[in-house]
Amino acid sequence: MNKTVLITGATSGMGKATALLLAEHGYTVYAGVRNGRQELIDEAEKHGLSLNTVALDVQDTASIRKAVQHIMTKEGKIDVLVNNAGFGLLATLEEGTDEEIFKQFDVNVFGLIKMTREVLPHMREAGSGVVINISSFLGKMGLPLLSHYNASKYAVEGITDSLRFEVAPFGIRVHSVLAGLFGTNFVKKGLVANSTTTGESSPYKELVSHFMPIVAKAINEGPDPLPIAQAVKNIIENDDSDIAVEVGKEAEQFVPMRKRMDDKSFEAKVKETFGL
Repeated sequence: MNKTVLITGATSGMGKATALLLAEHGYTVYAGVRNGRQELIDEAEKHGLSLNTVALDVQDTASIRKAVQHIMTKEGKIDVLVNNAGFGLLATLEEGTDEEIFKQFDVNVFGLIKMTREVLPHMREAGSGVVINISSFLGKMGLPLLSHYNASKYAVEGITDSLRFEVAPFGIRVHSVLAGLFGTNFVKKGLVANSTTTGESSPYKELVSHFMPIVAKAINEGPDPLPIAQAVKNIIENDDSDIAVEVGKEAEQFVPMRKRMDDKSFEAKVKETFGL
């Protein structure tokens, strides 16, 4: 049966890779876009693929409702929701502004909740569905300068774990993909740096000068995000898929390590690894 998939934040990085891969394998793909629509369509056509775009801003409840209604009118169903939209705030906890804090959670957490809330009634009525939350290995561990982003991904993991209990009786599966650091446009488009944290007068200047280049290098020189797309496809097609799927070097290294080590030992290992 041909499945209809809605992907948020689908114009770059992991979202785009997922949209293109699923379209290649015959899924009816609706790529949620705020901008960059034509570039995505052009790339799909270049590969001989057909996909649909739908205007979607996860910070705007009306936009979410309109997008879902559009798909339901066109297709009569949404079989899979991939909550991919997100960004990272690079800031110390002390220096993050109210606006930055609220936006971090509005996109990464509240947008995900509102998006899922809108789709679930249709999945319940159909008696089936799959919700896949694109999360991070940083939903299982902490790193400096990313406390707000960490907190948002911890929240995504909590939502995933709780929602599974609520919707399982209706035949709906919920999973997360714990992504490592991949070569995407995340630093350019998806990473917002607090100007105080990166400024010369920040009391955290030494930490920033050491750690910020590590993060930027890992992402800018990281591998292609195709494995994320493949993981999403595998989850859709495997009813017995793991609840949280680790993808990428950092996720495959640190998530299992976190499970087998006590808190203090794990923290010491992180410090050793990143020279903290």
